[in-house]
Parts: sequence; structure tokens; C-alpha cells
Amino acid sequence: MALVIPKESYSGKIYNVTLGTGAKAVTIGGASALPYLTFEGTFPNRPAVALEVTDIAPDDWPETVKKAVSGAASNPVQWAKFCQQSGADVVALRLIGTHPDQQNKSADEAAKIAAEVAAAIDIPLIILGSGHVEKDTQVLQAAAAATRGKNCTIGKAVEENYKTIAAAAMANDHKLIAMSQLDVNLAKQLNILLSQMGFDKERIIMDPMSSALGYGLEYTYSVMERIRQAALLQNDPMMQTPVVCDIGANVWKVKETMAADAEVPEWGGLEDRALAWEAITASAMITAGADMLIMRHPGAAAKTKELIAELMG
Repeated sequence: MALVIPKESYSGKIYNVTLGTGAKAVTIGGASALPYLTFEGTFPNRPAVALEVTDIAPDDWPETVKKAVSGAASNPVQWAKFCQQSGADVVALRLIGTHPDQQNKSADEAAKIAAEVAAAIDIPLIILGSGHVEKDTQVLQAAAAATRGKNCTIGKAVEENYKTIAAAAMANDHKLIAMSQLDVNLAKQLNILLSQMGFDKERIIMDPMSSALGYGLEYTYSVMERIRQAALLQNDPMMQTPVVCDIGANVWKVKETMAADAEVPEWGGLEDRALAWEAITASAMITAGADMLIMRHPGAAAKTKELIAELMG
């Protein structure tokens, strides 16, 4: 008697969301089964890998990752071009220079940089604020208007500022990243609020917040699992948006990616160790259901894309 493998029946499906324009536009989402259970459903789109660029040279990045960007970090336009040449599917521009504790750049200055970066590349662009709720409201409004027609992804909209940022994304025909604080119910509630103000739920990308290997990764993983189960098994339309994990920002501030060889020789060489830390974190997020990753080290991104190719077959 032949062995019959039991299969789960799914009633839901992840929305397809297209980023960018032209021949190098990227579509994420579309899965109809839990991650990579190809015998139970289809996975029409590969997870996208974005490389991060900042508008000012990032003083707080470790030398290991600074060195990997080949000295391009002083010019965001050249840096974005370098990321595209390095094989990134998407560029993520983080406007950290607008933060009041950094250079407190104006919204107009940020918008000019965003427009220049968007014009310099032909792969999709994510435009991220500095994480300062009030300033991001001004900055992302201006950046969204300056990049109209590019189908960028704007973020991150949070509970405190989602109305203004979503309105800017909607008015300028961009996609939106909605971020919540590692809680399934909060993620769903923010999507409901966005939908109630008229933002198309099929243009939203969820950021449930991510963490680094060894620093809460297992909790992030469990939240993402529950999000994907609600989307596919419970057919919850508010949970069927693709998921992005902003992992570089978390990985490159932990001790394992910063401690010198002499400090912890038993950990192995810093460069290989740090690169592996980001790549392993990325692999966990992919298997939890991430549809897009924002990373920093081109080498780690390349390793992640190799894993994605193997999983997709």
C-alpha cells in the first residue's frame, strides 16, 4: 500500500504586492501554504532581499559592514548604485540624518536625497524614516511626494503617525510598511485602522518587528508563525499582507557582530562570524514566512539569496 502524505488544507492566500516599476519591478507574497511546504501549496514569488543605504555616513555601523560597502557610504546615490550592482533586489534608504539627535535635516533635504536615489537606480526603493515619530511624519510626506511615479515603499507607519504617512503614500501611489510591536493583535489592529481610512490592504506590507539571533529571535519567529497561520488557516484578510523583516538594524549592534577576535578568540574571526550572524538571522526569518528582508552586509545578502534559491527549487 502506497504511503499517502497528509496535506493541510488552506483557505487563505498572501496578497501579491509589486514594488517599483519597469522590468526590474519586484513582486512579493502570493504564498498559498505555510513557508516552503511546496507539496501543499504554491509560492509564485521569491522573498526579496533589500540592502540598506543611509542618507548620511552611519557612524554607529561596525567596521566589518562599513568595509563591505567599499567606501560608498559617504554618498547615498553611489551607495544605492553599489547595492544594485551587488545583487540587491531592492534598495532601502533610511533617512537617519533627519533625526533631531543626528543632523536634524529638513524634510525638503530628505526629499531631495530620496528623489536622487530613486532616479539613480532601476530596482525598487524603500524609503524609511529615522524612527522619530513626529519628524518622520514630515519627512515621509515630502519624500513620498518627491518620488511620485516610482511605486516606492514608504515607512514605517506606526500607531502614532499612521494617518499622515498612509495618506502621503496613498496620494502618491506608493506602498506602505506598517510596523507594530511584536504582537499579532497589534499588527492586525493597525491594518484594520489603515483599511478604515481607505488604504488598500493589498498595498500594505507588515513589519511585526524583528530581532537578532540570540536576542529574542525565537519570540519574533513565533509571532510571525501566528501571523501566517491566521492568514492561511483562518483566512483572515487583515493578516494576508506580505511581511518584511528589518534585520540589519538589529544584527549589527549585538556583541557577536562587534567583538574583536582578541576579545573572544573562541568565537572565531570577526568578519566571518558577523556575516554569518546576519545570514543565519535572515534564514530564520525566511523560514518563518518573511517575504522581504532589509539587510546591511552584501556578503550576508548573497548567502541569503543562495538559500532562497535552494528553498524555491
